[in-house]
Amino acid sequence: MSDAARPRGLLFDWDNTLVDSWAAIHHALRVTFEALGHRPWSFEETKANVRKSAREAFPELFGAEAARATEIFYDTFAQDHLESLTPLPGAHDLIVGLAQEGYAVGVISNKQGQLLRAEAAALGWDRHLMAVVGANDAVRDKPDPAVVDYTLAGGPMADVERGRLWFVGDTDIDLACAHNGGCVPVLLRETPPAAGEFEGCAPAQHFPNCGALLAYLRAH
Repeated sequence: MSDAARPRGLLFDWDNTLVDSWAAIHHALRVTFEALGHRPWSFEETKANVRKSAREAFPELFGAEAARATEIFYDTFAQDHLESLTPLPGAHDLIVGLAQEGYAVGVISNKQGQLLRAEAAALGWDRHLMAVVGANDAVRDKPDPAVVDYTLAGGPMADVERGRLWFVGDTDIDLACAHNGGCVPVLLRETPPAAGEFEGCAPAQHFPNCGALLAYLRAH
């Protein structure tokens, strides 16, 4: 990789990219669905369907009860999300290693910002992250480019050119946000992209896990 192509910074998605907090998300959604008289999703449905932030997804799911659903969900999630939070294999070494090697590292998630920052602090990663941006921090959430604009505006990552800023995630929402925000889209998940899977927002790179991404950057 030439110096011109080497990233100067990396923005990471959070859930299912760096951490596993599906148990807490699923529990909070189940409580919310049941409280409002809806059929709760199975665990597999939760993992398949959760992409957008609550303020984007809940009006579609709950209509006029979206505000009440949001309150129930966040009240429930906040009770135990730190206890069940688990870093994915290699994630700690990836975040610490990138920061030590001089990369600008940040997080953009559709998890509510206050809860996201509490999780980063609980893992001890906050000291290595230049930006930790969640849902409701910007005027719009992923995949809207406003969240990238907000992350880079006047903060410690403001001088990173977007063409050398990798946006790393595991879903179409992340890749679309990378494209929309002028960043380099990078897919981080075990399986490579299927033909036509990410039409209009194809990844520039694919890595099967955190260790592979760190090894690649160290080798290049």
